[in-house]
Amino acid sequence: MLDPSPGEIRNWGNGVVQLMIDYLENVDEGRVYGPILSSEIRKQLEPSLPTKGCDFEELLQVFRETIIPLSRQNAHPRMFGYVQSPGTPVAAFADLLASFLNANLTAWRSAPAPVELERLTINWIRQILGFESGAGGLFLSGGSMANLAALAVAMQAKGKSRDRLCLYASRETHFSVSKAARLLGMGKVHQIAVDERFRMRTGDLRAKIAADLERGDLPCCVVANAGTVNTGAVDPLTEIREIADLFKLWLHVDGSYGAFAVLAKSVSQLFAGLERADSVALDPHKWLYLPVDVGCVIYRDPQMARTAFAHHAEYTRVIGAEAEEAFAFWDYGPELTRRFRALKVWMLLKGAGLESLSHAIEGNLACARHLQSLVESSDDFEMAVPVELSIFCFRHLPARLRNESPGVIDAYNERLLVALQRDGSSYLSNTTLDGRFALRGCVLNYRTTLRDMEILLEDVRRVGQATSEP
Repeated sequence: MLDPSPGEIRNWGNGVVQLMIDYLENVDEGRVYGPILSSEIRKQLEPSLPTKGCDFEELLQVFRETIIPLSRQNAHPRMFGYVQSPGTPVAAFADLLASFLNANLTAWRSAPAPVELERLTINWIRQILGFESGAGGLFLSGGSMANLAALAVAMQAKGKSRDRLCLYASRETHFSVSKAARLLGMGKVHQIAVDERFRMRTGDLRAKIAADLERGDLPCCVVANAGTVNTGAVDPLTEIREIADLFKLWLHVDGSYGAFAVLAKSVSQLFAGLERADSVALDPHKWLYLPVDVGCVIYRDPQMARTAFAHHAEYTRVIGAEAEEAFAFWDYGPELTRRFRALKVWMLLKGAGLESLSHAIEGNLACARHLQSLVESSDDFEMAVPVELSIFCFRHLPARLRNESPGVIDAYNERLLVALQRDGSSYLSNTTLDGRFALRGCVLNYRTTLRDMEILLEDVRRVGQATSEP
């Protein structure tokens, strides 16, 4: 098993590829998710610590018969819960090849060609976002780590007394930002009010910064959203940049979900000003349809990141190399050991091309808009907030509940959500907007069609009929 023969590797590979083909041929017809208990899964997995090995076919059988059916099917076209990519076959092969090569992208000398490929791919992403040629960055595990890295650089660049440093973000900003600020020891995190579309109110931002200055605190960084995970809201980036310049603040943009929608002409204007951010967090494993994990941070001035992260130890000192070959990713981010995440990004961008990706993203946006039009033309649904990107939030409002209180309607929709998830034909998640419960979905799958949005509402109506009254 540790050192198989060429023939064994060939047989293993054929078996895995056939399994992938069978899965993708049938995933549209199956359930997104089914009710299952943790104890039931454990019963189907051999719990004893293995002392003797087994055949690869036995391992693959467990994957086929237990792991797949008892998982949430993220490749299903009606998997609308959360911000979840289906992955792509080309990226799955890329992950296989990356694991096979097992390159460790700490520095150029550790993995020359993989490091160059990552630098090239980061440069492509820089161009997609519209940053100038001096910008750079690196791949990380996800948007949470990208936000952490960016805030660490902001703190290094803008202040010394950490307990007095202030960060500003709307109440719709992802919780990873507040978590990163706490881990970094930042003094205060101010929640900025949002408007009726859940976008940051710049007037409130100005007021809170001015109040901190009067108290003698140190405004450091403002975090803007390029697509919130709650509603898909995009903050007014140009206005926020102007305020950041006025008060000499670092501007970080969390574009983990939405920023790659800049590739879609129908919404690209929402991202005006993105290229002027000091840093941007992205998740290629979201709207580039890649499998987890691959996040990304882009710095407008990578030297600022080097100031924050560069650390010298004798066992990492590069001897006898020119500047290009002395490059080390550990100087620009928190990780030392780093897997070859860039390979799947490169293979997708190179293999699919931007035109294909733009078309797929436009298709996702069109699906969310279609859902909204169906809701607005119905007499038993209501939108909780207008669609901005591909996230949609709505409620079921059957005739029997039309005269009930908001609390009763919300409680019904909570029960409906649980029943819908257990039903398995379509999968939604939940959120609370202005104190009201809402069904929430996100279209992030190139397989999803307009018809899937119609089926979703049919599923909600069907399940709703069987959902008990309070």
